[in-house]
Amino acid sequence: MTAASLVARNLRDWRLRLLAGALGLVALTFFVRPLALTRDGVAVLAIVDITGSMNVRDYAGTDGQPASRLETAKAALRDLVAGLPCGSRFALGLFTERRPFLLFAPIETCGGFAPIEGALEAIDWRMAWEGDSRISAGLFRSIDLAAELGTDLVFITDGQEAPPLPSSGGPAFEGKPGAVRGLIVGAGAPGLSPIPRYNDRGRETGFYGAGDVQQENRFGPPPSDAESREGYNPRNAPFGAAAATGTEHLSSVREPYLRKLGRETGLTYAHLDGPGGLAAALKTAATPRPVPGRLDPRPFLGGAALVLLLAAFLSPHLRARGFPTWKKA
Repeated sequence: MTAASLVARNLRDWRLRLLAGALGLVALTFFVRPLALTRDGVAVLAIVDITGSMNVRDYAGTDGQPASRLETAKAALRDLVAGLPCGSRFALGLFTERRPFLLFAPIETCGGFAPIEGALEAIDWRMAWEGDSRISAGLFRSIDLAAELGTDLVFITDGQEAPPLPSSGGPAFEGKPGAVRGLIVGAGAPGLSPIPRYNDRGRETGFYGAGDVQQENRFGPPPSDAESREGYNPRNAPFGAAAATGTEHLSSVREPYLRKLGRETGLTYAHLDGPGGLAAALKTAATPRPVPGRLDPRPFLGGAALVLLLAAFLSPHLRARGFPTWKKA
């Protein structure tokens, strides 16, 4: 048998062809370089409400136990950051009283994931510097802060104003609607739930009662039904003589109010359904920002080479067991 006929016979061997193909793919991995590409990322400032009503436990935790709105919001932000494309930027702040406080300026999400995750984990309601919760004022200032940072906004809150808004309503938004894009995220269930109460040592002592919180804001002009109230006097008792009653000691997500704020500011409203789900809502509401990226084909080439090697060495065993496989040419 001549050398030429021996080579020709070997070339007809399908196992040799598979091994040669695997060798060729492995050789390519030494020469192929990553491919440059551009994809859409985001730059976002997340502001988290840490006022008392965010301690309401009306979510289910991963362990099946009740979870607070604040803990669920933190888990949702961790999930959001983990899913953002590399090159995206994330900033974090807290809200209480009537203004936001910036914890850190925007940082890249992949390289900075560990400190971002640590900062989210460390958020605690005890960081609040005031007990009031003036949602609209805090939202408007958060929009200004996002504009200064050049980011979109994710503002997470249950929407419960404390003290309640006066009958004339809250402050008007003086900015340009839609100038800052993003989400108002409503946290909490639609049904009323008790608000946990804590002592000065941070230990839970029960729940707030009707007499522990302000049930009505009696600043400004009285409401339209004031004249029908018991003890009404236009000068001495314009709100009536009886003590105010209500459900401000209980809490639910104030969706109609948050949707109204969204219409005024140009932000999109989304409900926080659980630890996940913010990514899809943010994708539709955020500003696409091209970020550089790359695609490395070498893992795919190596995987294909491995498949060819497995096919070359396992096919005889599979044929022996009766499985269909390649035949010699």
